[in-house]
Amino acid sequence: MTLKNPSFPNLWRQLLSVLGDLRLAIVLLLAIALFSISGTVIEQGQSLAFYQANYPEDPALFGFLSWKVLLTLGLDHVYRTWWFLSILILFGSSLTACTFTHQFPALKAARRWNFYKEPRQFQKLALSAELETGSLDSLTSLLEKRRYKVFREGETLYARKGIIGRIGPIVVHASMLIILAGSIWGALTGFMAQEMVASGNTFQIKNILDAGPLATPKTLSDWSVRVNRFWIDYTPEGGIDQFYSDLSVLDQAGKEVDKQTIYVNKPLRYRGVTMYQTDWGIAAVKVRLNNSPLFQIPMAQLDTQGKGRLWGTWIPTKPDMSEGASVLARDLQGTLLVYDASGKLVSTVRPGMATQVNGVTLKVNDVIGSTGLQIKSDPGIPLVYTGFGLLMLGVMMSYVSHSQIWALQKGDHFYVGGRTNRAQVAFEREVIEMLDQLNGQAPSPEVPTLATDSLVSQN
Repeated sequence: MTLKNPSFPNLWRQLLSVLGDLRLAIVLLLAIALFSISGTVIEQGQSLAFYQANYPEDPALFGFLSWKVLLTLGLDHVYRTWWFLSILILFGSSLTACTFTHQFPALKAARRWNFYKEPRQFQKLALSAELETGSLDSLTSLLEKRRYKVFREGETLYARKGIIGRIGPIVVHASMLIILAGSIWGALTGFMAQEMVASGNTFQIKNILDAGPLATPKTLSDWSVRVNRFWIDYTPEGGIDQFYSDLSVLDQAGKEVDKQTIYVNKPLRYRGVTMYQTDWGIAAVKVRLNNSPLFQIPMAQLDTQGKGRLWGTWIPTKPDMSEGASVLARDLQGTLLVYDASGKLVSTVRPGMATQVNGVTLKVNDVIGSTGLQIKSDPGIPLVYTGFGLLMLGVMMSYVSHSQIWALQKGDHFYVGGRTNRAQVAFEREVIEMLDQLNGQAPSPEVPTLATDSLVSQN
């Protein structure tokens, strides 16, 4: 017995049939939605210490989701994992297969016109009628007024309109493929970084937390950013109203090429990189001891066990650093608390004020804030936006009804019928109005009732 190997064309058709299956597309779409939700719920691109603190092994979240499981599966950077990108590619392949095996053939069939030459053919239509009056010429005129494209051959007629409704699903599929391509390209070439920069400092983007395998952060060395000033607007009650960072983009020669003031929901965009205002801090305090030169002491954020944000520093009051004072601040409104070595509150001061501590005059000149910037680059965004624009266009095109009408003049009888893929009631009203005019009646605002032997309507 000889076994015949299946031919390549047959295998290819079977593969296209499997990929173009609607059930497969639905399963893949649900998987994409599920993992996208996980990427929204689980913080992305954080440090190892963050995941160890928030996803401990005992007790594990839901009994299994510990930091080890999370990092092993890549749930800390879902959108860049090989398996998520594989699902996107498989879904794109399914859309492509469906487009070529279903949508293009449907469009080709819709563009092909054929004529009905037998009365029995009209009985198979959703809407048909047999008239004793009427002609192809008068029907052609009525159809053209309603923007139908009319084709005639002898005593037969075929007319259609709304072919754009058949193109709409193809545009929808194409737009989704563009969105998927943009998402994949962004995941492969984009990156995310965070920087905490004090007012007056200049920085280059270095602290990259997450980057795609094809990302090229080296291009960031061509320019830098200077934080001219960071400040906070407070409400009359003392709450924070808004954060502001005045930023200047500098070229390699240090020349300013762009300058913007950013705040929450108003980022800076430059050369495909977007900088968001996301955090703030207190970087340093400028003080003077007696008649000493002005010097800047860095401040660090203290661990308050979740009871608010607090920054502190220690200022030596003797050259040998044997004595000093502790200075605490909780915001940039300017009020600082000064404690002596024994932990006793000495005074509260604001910039420009002075106090005595350990026999030394301590004058606070300024409190320097720092801005927390989240920096992102996603080269796939233009493709994604283009895809969404085409998606909306395709959806609107899909709502256009594709209507078809056939007519046959045979002896003393005139047969008319048609069908549409949507808006059935409006189509029936349109056909009945034309039948009324063919019968020499004035069209009425309501749908007229025709004899059951002259009008056949099938679902």
